[in-house]
Amino acid sequence: MESQMINVDADDLRQLISDVKLMKEILLSNGLYSEDELSDWAKKELKESREENEENYVSLENL
Repeated sequence: MESQMINVDADDLRQLISDVKLMKEILLSNGLYSEDELSDWAKKELKESREENEENYVSLENL
């Protein structure tokens, strides 16, 4: 797979990452997705997201 650089707004990227983390948490907490089904990369990202300080989160009210 070829790599290429693109310009992305940092705030948009942070929000997208936050949204994906939230979706993973919802799926895992509702038993709709098992961590056994996650790739190694996804498991690493999930672990990191759980360790992240919630003060870094962006509230939808602030958007």
